[in-house]
Amino acid sequence: MSKSKSATLAKTTSSSRWLKRQHSDIYTRQAKDEGYRSRAVYKLLEIQQKDRLLTPGMTIIDLGAAPGGWSQLAVEKVGKSGRVIALDILPMDTIEGVHFLQGDFREETVLNQLLDCLENKKVDLVISDMAPNLSGMAVIDQPRAILLAELALDLSTMVLKKDGNLLVKLFQGESFQAYWAMLKERFKSVSVRKPKASRSESREVYLLAKGYTT
Repeated sequence: MSKSKSATLAKTTSSSRWLKRQHSDIYTRQAKDEGYRSRAVYKLLEIQQKDRLLTPGMTIIDLGAAPGGWSQLAVEKVGKSGRVIALDILPMDTIEGVHFLQGDFREETVLNQLLDCLENKKVDLVISDMAPNLSGMAVIDQPRAILLAELALDLSTMVLKKDGNLLVKLFQGESFQAYWAMLKERFKSVSVRKPKASRSESREVYLLAKGYTT
């Protein structure tokens, strides 16, 4: 069998496994039944049940928001008196009550759009479910994931009010402790959360940094 045929077969087999797993996944089915856009909502929901991060009247920035599961839950919890601003480089269908900005917030024009939305006001919470396109190779994926987490922290230092919070996705591995230390310099406490909806074989965790200080 040629290399190209072998690669195609491997890709097809991998895709079939992914589709089978998605079809049988309880959280995927539950999200569809309950009208949420992704199974990821149950990760945030479990953290919400433990930590009560989302409360009425809050202003929240949702990074890596598409397709919108986290934004759906956030806008439910903050109510009409709160605000949810979602950002992603990918498009996202409209969610009532959510202001969506498409683009890379590292770009000045996108960042200025975000700051204009805030009208010189600070936010209560930044949530980030950003993740790189995974190659399956830790030596490649881990630095990419750390970079996204660092970008979320950089933005947080610009927009969070004093005692605000940051919830950010990360993968356990190289530079994890260094990133933890960066959070500890800027927040009063840092905790690890591993929701049940995060697949057990995944190194994915969430770091919850509470009480922004500087």
